[in-house]
Amino acid sequence: MSTLHSDQYWMGVALEYAKQAEKLNEIPVGAIIVKDNQLVAAGYNRSITDNDPSAHAEMIAIREAGQKLQNYRLIDCTLYVTLEPCSMCAGLLVHSRIKRVVFGATDLKTGSAGSIMNLLQEPRLNHQVDITSGILAQQCGQTISDFFKRRREEIKAEKQAKKNLNLNCLD
Repeated sequence: MSTLHSDQYWMGVALEYAKQAEKLNEIPVGAIIVKDNQLVAAGYNRSITDNDPSAHAEMIAIREAGQKLQNYRLIDCTLYVTLEPCSMCAGLLVHSRIKRVVFGATDLKTGSAGSIMNLLQEPRLNHQVDITSGILAQQCGQTISDFFKRRREEIKAEKQAKKNLNLNCLD
């Protein structure tokens, strides 16, 4: 299996985990860790559910991989994530010594794998991570865009319902 084909396959798996986040009304980001072409760990955003700002998909997958591999260093592992890692997650990836990060959609507001900064390849740090971007980017980006569109519509409907309720109370 070629690397590109493999990358597309594993990103598809990460997208399935993103759907789990969306079922919880979390931002739909999924992450998996692969070693020797085997799934080691997976995670999806749970910040709202867990009341934990660090419960990003990458963080959950890294924690699980460390436990399964019985090592805090994830040498020769690849992280597949549907959205470009933020600075918190990028720092974690450097500290975990993960070999490679593959992401789908770029994040122009908080992306730290090349969009607003490239923490993963900062030469002053003691580890640099190989990066592959844009794998299934359209599908990954559409998943997030659809989520935020739906949330905006829900919020608008809630505001309208409250307004209607207030008007009915005045009658």
